[in-house]
Amino acid sequence: MSPSSPSVCFPVDAAAINTAHQLYCQLTGQSLRLAFDRERMWYELLRTGYGLEDLRAVITYLQREIRAERRNVGALKLSNLLQPDRFEEDLQISRVRLRPSPSSPPASKSSPPALSAHQQQQGRERALECLRQIKSTLR
Repeated sequence: MSPSSPSVCFPVDAAAINTAHQLYCQLTGQSLRLAFDRERMWYELLRTGYGLEDLRAVITYLQREIRAERRNVGALKLSNLLQPDRFEEDLQISRVRLRPSPSSPPASKSSPPALSAHQQQQGRERALECLRQIKSTLR
């Protein structure tokens, strides 16, 4: 889940930093050492609430754009990728719909009422907390 605002802070430990760095190396085919300066950049990005799925989405998006020659391969440089403002922008662009979603059939009268945006957000947050608890028990 992405952060609701850049000022949101989440606890980040060495394992989270290492996991994110390993995922970056795996997805990009690079083998970069995790020195203190890189650890600090990972820490700054992760503490704002971005997770592995966000990282995967941004890298996949950038790779697709690079293959289509719309972005420079330098966009995948770790020092570029880990700038929180750029990361947020690339993540949001990766989610943009360029075409309207197909119209859905009209809802039947027996369907439950739609949840408010606040209720949906609460559900997402509960699901994320459950995933975190499951992940912590698997370590």
